[in-house]
Amino acid sequence: MLQNIGIPGLILILVIALIIFGPSKLPEIGRAFGSTLKEFKKSASDLVNGDEEKKETKQPEKKTHSKSVETEQSKTVS
Repeated sequence: MLQNIGIPGLILILVIALIIFGPSKLPEIGRAFGSTLKEFKKSASDLVNGDEEKKETKQPEKKTHSKSVETEQSKTVS
């Protein structure tokens, strides 16, 4: 859908937005849109990286748990 807009279509959209919102509101709308897009990208990457981090953190927890069990068993035997 957006692939068929082209440069003349973009110019038309920007002119209409300028007429509707005015020159003072347009930068504020751009900043709000940019920050929203940035937060969305960050959240999406956190979801993807969060799954990988959970896998990485689960493995060391198992190792530390087994070490503490071994330590408790050696104390009991002694």
